[in-house]
Parts: sequence; structure tokens; C-alpha cells
Amino acid sequence: MRLKLLTGLALSAMVAACAQTPKSVTPTPVSPVTPQPAPVPEPPSSFKPLSSLPGWGLSDSFVAFEALRGTCAYKKGRHYKVVCDKLSHTDFADPADIKAFFEVNFVVEVLDGEGLLTAYFVPEYEALSLPNAEFSQPVRLKPADLVVVRGDQMFPPQTATKVAARVVDGQYVPYYTRAEIEAQPADTPLYMRPEDYFFMQLQGSGYLELPDGSKFLAAYAADNGHPFVGIAKPMVERGILEKDKSSGDNIRAWLAANRGPVAQETMNLNPRYAFFKIEDPHDPLGAAGVPLPGGSAIAVDPAHHQYGDLYWIDANAGALKDAFPQYQRMVSALDTGGAIKGKIRADLYMGHGTRAGTEAGRVKHKLKMWRIVSRP
Repeated sequence: MRLKLLTGLALSAMVAACAQTPKSVTPTPVSPVTPQPAPVPEPPSSFKPLSSLPGWGLSDSFVAFEALRGTCAYKKGRHYKVVCDKLSHTDFADPADIKAFFEVNFVVEVLDGEGLLTAYFVPEYEALSLPNAEFSQPVRLKPADLVVVRGDQMFPPQTATKVAARVVDGQYVPYYTRAEIEAQPADTPLYMRPEDYFFMQLQGSGYLELPDGSKFLAAYAADNGHPFVGIAKPMVERGILEKDKSSGDNIRAWLAANRGPVAQETMNLNPRYAFFKIEDPHDPLGAAGVPLPGGSAIAVDPAHHQYGDLYWIDANAGALKDAFPQYQRMVSALDTGGAIKGKIRADLYMGHGTRAGTEAGRVKHKLKMWRIVSRP
């Protein structure tokens, strides 16, 4: 028994010695690992990456950034809210960072078909507080007798959801046409050149400046509900203008040169009439109720598109002389207009002032559109 005990103690001591004196091990060299950027996940099969968009690689990152800011301002971004929250906590060092942010967070939904891109702007005009031969056009405010009712309340009934009307013998009837409105007296604090006023109605608002330097914003207040009819086509058909010279600048010049009954008869070809409210100057708001970023916002048909949605536009083959050849950019749908009808139809907001107006008057391009959606 003692021999076995001594033998056991000896073995225990050897094991303890081995545990206290580990063998030296030479470590294997490890190659340094270069950090790799996180891969952009592949979009679902029904969507495409932003890199598939025509012109994406050469597009202006800041135009896209302003479009997203406009979208995020509308009802906190709606279905873009997650991306809008990321945007508020992200700093960008250069344009490439902005594009990388978009590529990680968005994918593209193709919209079939081809349509038309036009453009608009907020003009700046001279105005007077008293009329004269040149400044003869009153800036008409919304009339007290103009009401908006359901179409089925009209006489005769209409299918439209909302109709501009007036009351005659206890019944709602369509409101006056342009020609009928202009034949009536006006109570207004401001007067403009007739051709300037006509174009301000097309644009929806305008900045007005008096000789003493006072400035006002004539903001859209209401319209008479009649359909919009462009006057360029009938002017070409009548031989007044050549087809490739029917730009906004040329139309305005002809109206100014023929100011009076002749020009008024031509303007009356468009029965739609807009009324205004006079406000202190501020950034114009679109139909979505948020400021319009110049070059990054479009007016759309709300029957086909929702305010605040992001789109990619690819517009080229301008039909007018001296037109900018191509528009490829991300834009936010923040406005609408009486002439903007259809799924593939957009009106690009250019900003305000003479330069924006010159460019806007030359946009009449074939259009393709893609909807930009948050990555699922």
C-alpha cells in the first residue's frame, strides 16, 4: 500500500510540473486584412439598382440631395421615412458619398411608356399700383362669387369631383371663361403688362416689384375650372409663329407687340383663368405645401402619382430651337398643374427669375420616368 501511495504521489508531481511549464510555441504569421466596403445588396428581381438608370453615373449628386430633402419635408417622408431619418444623421464628405448613400438605400421601379417633359418657373415682373396704357392688366384676386362644389351639384351635372362654380337663379353653373372675366371691372392693388400676367397665370405665381422697390408675391389662390388650352398650336396653325419658333419667349414677344384687342383675342383661346392672393415675398410652395427646390421638383398628375414620391427623369430630343439637349436627374413630385395630365408627364420647376424663365420656355422634351423607392 505504501509503495502504491508513493508511486501515485510521484505521478501527481510530474503532472503538476508539466502543467506549470508549457512548451514554447512559435506563432504563425498572419497577413494584415484590408477593410472592404459593405457590399450593396442586390435588389429584388422586380426592381433595378440606381446604377441601371441612364445618366446616373454623370448626374449631379446635389440635385438628387435637394430632391430627397424636398421629399422628406412632405409629411416626414411618408414611406421614405427610414431613409429620411438616416439622412438627418449622415454627413457627406464629397458628391461620391451622396451617390453611395442613394445606391445603398434606394432601388428603381420602371414606369412603362413615353411622354412629355415641360418646365415652369416663378417669374419676376414689374408692376404698378395704378394702371396706364402699358400696365393695363389688373392682378385679379379670388372673386367672392367663386365657389367649389361637387360635380353632381352642377347644372347640368358633371362627373368631376370638384368644380368651380357660381350661383345663377339658385343653381350652380360653370364659372366665367377668360374672355368673360376680362370684360368685368376689377378691384385690385396692382397692375401688370397683359402678356406678363398671362404667363404668370401659366406659371401659377410670380414676384412683383414696384418702382419704389417694394416686392410682393402673387400666389395662386383659385381658378375658374375651365380646361387649359395651350395657345402655341393655334398660333402656329394661324401662321402667326413658325412651328420651331413657338417658344415661350417668342409667344411673349408677339403678345407684347400686339398688346390690346388682338393679343387679348389670342389669349382668350385659353379659357382657363387663375386668380391670385398678394403676400409678402417667400419661397413658393407647391401643391404639396412645401417649398419647391429649383431644378429638383416636378409637377405631376395626382391621378397617377403621389406627392412626395421620388422619380428619375430621362428627357431628350428637345423639339424647340436652342433647347437644352437632355435632362437626366432625380426629382421630387411636389406640385401639379392644369396642363399636367397623364402617367408619363412632368413639369420641371426651374426656380425663379429671367434665366430660369428662358430655360423653362425651351423645354418640350420626350420623357421617360422611373420611380425611386426605398430598398425593401
